[in-house]
Amino acid sequence: MKLTIKTIQYLIILALLLSLNACTTTKVEKGGSYKVKGKTYTLLKSAKGYKAKGTASFYGKRFHNRKTSNGERYNMYSMTAAHPTLPFNTRLQVKNIKNGKTVVVRVNDRGPFYSARIIDLSYAAANRLGISSTSTVEIKALG
Repeated sequence: MKLTIKTIQYLIILALLLSLNACTTTKVEKGGSYKVKGKTYTLLKSAKGYKAKGTASFYGKRFHNRKTSNGERYNMYSMTAAHPTLPFNTRLQVKNIKNGKTVVVRVNDRGPFYSARIIDLSYAAANRLGISSTSTVEIKALG
């Protein structure tokens, strides 16, 4: 099959437009709820007493310097995390169950939006916990 220049240009433009969709951020209003991928998330008014156990993942270079849901720039070297419902600026203690390592992170973004995961960690936090892809963690709110 022989591709014309017009066809190649069309395919390049289509690929660029589709990739832009992956760059969108979720704007979350203060309080209330929001919807992503057809699922509604209700924001917690307080993190007091919050504890959870489940799978953590991390996000790194691809998102570095992009805006987070709270408006600040994501820094993969900061001790931050994304959580779907906890208030922004909540400080969480995160413990890797496999090796016992613990870190403290600050919630500054929303996510993860995969049903099997409870938190997305910054690259730095995951690195300190010894997480290279996903791992089982316990999280609890501090303060």
